[in-house]
Order: sequence, then structure tokens, then C-alpha cells
Amino acid sequence: MGGIQKKKFERGSATNYITRNKARKKLQLSLADFRRLCILKGIYPHEPKHKKKVNKGSTAPRTFYLLKDIRFLLHEPIVGKFRDYKVFVRKLRKAYGKTEWSTVERLRENKPTYKLDHIIKERYPTFIDALRDIDDALCMCFLFSTFARTGKCHVQTIQLCRRLTVEWMNYVIACRALRKVFLSIKGIYYQAEVMGQLITWLVPYQFAHDHPTDVDYRVMATFTEFYTTLLGFINFRLYHSINLVYPPKLDSKVEAELKEENEDDYAMNSESYLEKLSALSASLARVVSSAEEEEAELDQFPVEGEDLEQMETREKEQKQQEAQKKLFEGLKFFLNREVPRESLAFLIRCFGGEVSWNKSVCIGSTYDVTDETITHQIVDRPSIDKQYINRYYIQPQWAYDCVNVKVLLPVEEYFLGVTLPPHLSPFVEEKDGDYVPPEKLKLMALQQGEPVTAHEQEDEEEEEEEEEEEEEEEDDEEEEAAEETNLKKMEEQRSQGKSLSVKVTPGKVKVENAARLEQEEKAEEKRLAIMMMKKKEKYLYDKIMFGKKRKIREANKLATKRKAYDDAEKAKKKKTKK
Repeated sequence: MGGIQKKKFERGSATNYITRNKARKKLQLSLADFRRLCILKGIYPHEPKHKKKVNKGSTAPRTFYLLKDIRFLLHEPIVGKFRDYKVFVRKLRKAYGKTEWSTVERLRENKPTYKLDHIIKERYPTFIDALRDIDDALCMCFLFSTFARTGKCHVQTIQLCRRLTVEWMNYVIACRALRKVFLSIKGIYYQAEVMGQLITWLVPYQFAHDHPTDVDYRVMATFTEFYTTLLGFINFRLYHSINLVYPPKLDSKVEAELKEENEDDYAMNSESYLEKLSALSASLARVVSSAEEEEAELDQFPVEGEDLEQMETREKEQKQQEAQKKLFEGLKFFLNREVPRESLAFLIRCFGGEVSWNKSVCIGSTYDVTDETITHQIVDRPSIDKQYINRYYIQPQWAYDCVNVKVLLPVEEYFLGVTLPPHLSPFVEEKDGDYVPPEKLKLMALQQGEPVTAHEQEDEEEEEEEEEEEEEEEDDEEEEAAEETNLKKMEEQRSQGKSLSVKVTPGKVKVENAARLEQEEKAEEKRLAIMMMKKKEKYLYDKIMFGKKRKIREANKLATKRKAYDDAEKAKKKKTKK
């Protein structure tokens, strides 16, 4: 019979995908340039559902891209710039080979460059979309800002990342947007609320780190190139949204105060200005002065589909947030040289506190250690020689824990040389049935306004335990004495040949517990309902119950571990007392 013969792999899923090598040839780019282009445009490889069909019967490992994505890249202006750059490198190499130095200078002056502005607008149609995707950008920029000036990445990139991260921190301080902080092994996790979006980022500790050999820094540099452009756009928009000058400038009054210091000892004018900004101790200049701004209270109206109760709870949350923003207001902190200065300065300023440090540590200190109005001095050493009576000497963890609990914690547990309480993560939210450590329960009680100090709790627990042990010992002694007297009487009666006295007592009517009967009835009804389930429903129910039981087992396991630890600690204390 006649007809068109169907050929294999010419329709269906096989035509929707293209291999990486074919895509490169189509775009006329090298592998490095193709990878760079895909990162900038946000195009990633796809795993086909039927890999063998797409691979035309072959099982060889290949990377596939969607054909429509590659066609989309054909019209990208940056592709032309990449080609221009290849031509530029070829001409420059040729001029160097011929020692034509005038040509080399001319080529260097006309080096082809490109901008990523159109890609940012294309990938993020609205500003909220850009804010939602800023987490990775912040993490990468903070990481690159800590790099040493080695040959791994360009010095200009490190400086740009540092400038952008300082701008971001100054914005968070200006609008007091910080919500949570956690000190982990990786670094310090921060969470801020910006325009209703929760943004979490990680800042590495200020240590000299060795660059690992198994990391491709060219790929990371391409991501950073995109992220720095994105962060620049976001910073610009955010600064203007709260009436701040961009690029950020110090307030004129603060600048005049800081100029009184002898700056020549530290850095040049161009460098010292950035250092003052990165010190995070001074407020920023505004487009319109704060005196001219009107602070009007807005009327509260319920949102669409919201009850009065929901509106009240929302207002209550807003009041709590406002109170949290003023957590350190009226407090003056002084940082010793051994504590992480930038992190603590950022944290304290975000919650309305004043902070300073020794002039030799960093530029931008606002008052000296001898200032009598200082309320807290943060120290990270077992003891300090000269102490002032009118201030608390505490360890750095106190500031972080106060922010997470949203309350000023008692300072007794954070004095110098004292073993610190565990630093709990604010990102962990316990649900019903989960194990909650006793320290978390104590902090929750403090949040609700129950002032119970750790020492009082420990004393109460020890007293209760001692009383219980004494009562148990007394009961045991009484029972043993009663048993001994009964046995003696029985032995005397047997020796005298008397028959043992047997008493018959009238029985008591057992009162049935109504609540217990109701529970038994409900349990029986539930058992019958489970029996009447369909096979699919029964399977799903069993899976749900298995998950719940596993959760309970894990919670019980943690509780037993904690009990064993507490018992061991108590035994140690008893030994030391003896």
C-alpha cells in the first residue's frame, strides 16, 4: 500500500530537545561562553522523560536543553558582544606579537563591554519578583566580599560586592527590618522583612580561608556578575522608597563629628568615607530632612475577607513588631576588640541601640570606653582588669538571643566566665507532638511575661527532687517496718499453735468513670470506622498514622536523651558538692 513512511525520531519529544554540542554550534559559541550565557539568561538543562527516544535510540550520557530556549537565545544581544570580544582578543594577541604598542593601546581603549540591565528587566518583570530572588544574590555577594585579593577573582568584583553589601546593611538598619539571627558553623544567618517579603541570607565569619581546588570560580564569578547588577538595582529602588540619598551619604551632623577625629592616621579621604559607611555606626543622609516629614497615623481597616478578630490579631502582631524594633533603644553598647564588630554593630543598630568600639579597631567609633553612660560592654574573654560599676559586662550571645526571643533577657546567665545557655535556632518552629527543649520552654515563658530566672528554677528543681527522695525513703522504711511486725505476729501465732485470724469484709461498689466510658466508646467507633474503610483510604490512613508514630518515637527518643544528660549533670554536681 502507498503512503508516507514514518521516520523515527522526527516527531514528538525527540524534536523538543537539543543536545549541548548542537546548541553551541547553533549559537557559534565556545563551551565557556555558552555556559556564561545560560547562567545570565537563567536557562538550565532539562532531563527528558524518555531519554532514549530523545537521544535517538542511544543510551550515551548527554546534556539536553529545550529547543525553544536555544531559539530564544539566538536573538540575545550579548551573543554578538561575546563574538566581538573574541575578535578583540585575536587582534590584541596579533598586535602584541608584532610589538605594535600604539595598536595595543588603541584596542585596549576600545575594548568591547556589555550591560545586563535588559536581562534584569526581562527576568524580573516586577520589583517584588526581584526581592523574592535576592537571597542567593546576597549570599554570593557577602561571600565574595570576604575573599582575599588573590588571583582567584578580580579585585574590582570584590570591591563592588563589598560596597553593595554595605549599602544593603545600611538600608536594613535605616528601616529596622531585621527579624531573626542565628550563629551557625557555616556563618551567621540573618532574616529581614522587606516590603512584606522575608529575605534570608548567610554571612561568612571574618576568617582567612583557603580557596578549595574543586570549585570552579569562573562559574561563581558569572553568577556574581549577574547578582551584583541585580543588587545594584534593588538597592537603588529601596533607598529611594524610604527617602534616602543613593549612593548613600553620611548625615551632615555625623560627618562633621567624625571629621573631628584625626583621620590621617587611618586612611585617605576616598577610602575613609567608605570605611565610615561600612562601620555602620552613623545614620544616613535623607533627600528630605526628617523634621520636614510628617508622621501621620494611618487608619486601620479590615482587609477583604477578614473578621474583626483577625484584624485585632494582625494589629497585635504589628504592635509586637514595633516593640521589637525598639528593643535596644536607650541602651549604649561598647564592643571589645575580640568580638565580631561588624555583626554586633549591625544587630544593635537594627534595634535602635547605640554602639561604639576602640578607635584602634576600626574607623567610625562614636564614644570611648570611659563614657559613663555606657550600659552594656560586650566582652569575649574570661575576665577583664578594669571594670565600671554602672555597666553590665556580658558575652556576645546575649545580644543575639535577645533579638530571637524579642525580649531583653536577664544578664546573669551571660556574665564573663559563665557557661552560656544553648543558642537555639529561631528558624525551627515546633508543631504539636514535637520535642521542645526545656530552654525553649523557659524562653517562651519569658516572652509571655513570666519572670523566672534560671537560678530560681534550678533551686526549685533541686529542692523538689530532695523532698521526693526523702519522702520515698520514709515510705519505704514505714512499709518495711509494718511487714516485719506482721511477720513476727504470724510466727508467734504459729509457734503457740493458734489458728490464723481470717476476716471477711463487705465489698465496695465500684463507681464507673463516665469520661473513661465515653473514651472507650469513641475508640470503638474509630476502630469500626477504620474497618469499614476502602483499600485506598486504608493505605493512606496507615501512611498518615505511620508518620505520626514516627514523629512521636523521635520526640520520645530526644526526651530520653535529654533526661539521661540531665541525670548525668546532676550526678556530677552531687560529686562536686561532696
